[in-house]
Amino acid sequence: MMAAICVDAGTTVIKAVGYDGDGAESAVARRPTTVSRPAPGHAEQDMTAVWDAVAAAVREVAAALREPVGFVAVTAQGDGCWLVDSSGEPTGPAILWNDGRAAGIVDGWTRSGLAGRAFRVNGSSAASGLPHAILTWLYEHDPDRLARSAANLTCGGWIFARMTGEFAADESDASAPFMDLRARRYAPELLELFGLEWAGRLLPEIRDDTRRTAGLSRRAAGQLGLPEGTPVVLAPYDIVTTALGAGVVRPGQACGILGTTLCVETLVERPDLDGDPVGITIAAPGGYLRAFPTFAGTEVIQWACRLLGLDNPADLGELAALSEPGAHGLAFLPYLSPAGERAPFSDPLARGAFLGMSVEHGREHVARAVLEGLTLVVQDCLAATGAAPSELRVCGGGSSSALWLRLIAAVTGLPVRRPADAEVGARGAYLTGLAATGATSIQDAAVRHVRLGAPADPEPGPYETAYEHFLTLRDHTSHTWPLLAHLRSRP
Repeated sequence: MMAAICVDAGTTVIKAVGYDGDGAESAVARRPTTVSRPAPGHAEQDMTAVWDAVAAAVREVAAALREPVGFVAVTAQGDGCWLVDSSGEPTGPAILWNDGRAAGIVDGWTRSGLAGRAFRVNGSSAASGLPHAILTWLYEHDPDRLARSAANLTCGGWIFARMTGEFAADESDASAPFMDLRARRYAPELLELFGLEWAGRLLPEIRDDTRRTAGLSRRAAGQLGLPEGTPVVLAPYDIVTTALGAGVVRPGQACGILGTTLCVETLVERPDLDGDPVGITIAAPGGYLRAFPTFAGTEVIQWACRLLGLDNPADLGELAALSEPGAHGLAFLPYLSPAGERAPFSDPLARGAFLGMSVEHGREHVARAVLEGLTLVVQDCLAATGAAPSELRVCGGGSSSALWLRLIAAVTGLPVRRPADAEVGARGAYLTGLAATGATSIQDAAVRHVRLGAPADPEPGPYETAYEHFLTLRDHTSHTWPLLAHLRSRP
């Protein structure tokens, strides 16, 4: 019997999960990481600190396992730029998926129609945290760093490189913004479209389902407490492994992530490149994942906790439960990211708002409005997928809130089910690792290893017209976003 260790490197927490020979979670280690914001709109991480957190978490889990480790699988946050030199050392901090420094560049691409033309090839809308935008910004503001860089990795690619010494990108990581989705390869015409022909040398080799595995290097083995040569599996990035870990392995199934990003995604057989140029389409095992990951997720809940003087998100839920549905007429648009919003619409100028506020509103109404606003974003993303699933499987830190799950069921009209695993992304990496090492298929592994809790069922109530009203309020408010951007730019 062989155990496995799966790393899920999120934006704020690194998790390492140990699975015993039967596939049960037997050990979990977590390490926090820090997102720095050295300038307005910037979001960065120290790449070495991220690796150190991964190594510490894996060492802890490895020491707790009683069986030999058959493989290590890695999933992580996606997008961004994790630039390294030819020896694999960072040339500066990682620039993250939620970085907004290139928002003006993306706004220009969107308004000129260039981003829409790219969508017909790569199936993804432009966003400031994607490599093409960040690389363009660096070319203008920090060309020396680009000159010192040999490869642009993602977080998962960085960890894989640190473990194996190999530069690579999983198909999911490579999908946006430079992949020809139908051919599942880099598209030179996209580099040319964005004026990034010079960046082709930075793109790592794409690894498909048949080439996910490399051996653990001697140096990394010493740091992780594992034998040299242990198979390391480069799993898809986190929104894909989360879907897999929730059992979304067949076309038509849908998953919602209630995490740093809110994301609703559905598995499809082939990419639709002719629809509205919003959201992202990701090459995934068994097909393509049509996904709508927002910039604003549970960070909005953390912001609301600070605003209301609450200790944790559970307290926000308890406070929200004191309010009647509809928050006494208080509506909330939760677009709080400095980068604007990328799904299910793209607008770097988008900003949040409370609407309808009066002196009659109390803290409980604010808490309720925040949760309802985020719930309506989930419905907005689900509607954008065009899917008609029979249920919505949800995961992420926000899925621990029973109130939020009931709200999602009421607004979407679907049963909402949460997987039994504590770390769903790591479970998806585990399923990928089993398939990559030849043990089974992902579909069969999901049948055996994915377990779901009891559903939160939809109930008739006051939310039947809530989504329609939400769209109306957003449409009217969006006309103020350019003016607000102008006011922010004034000295």
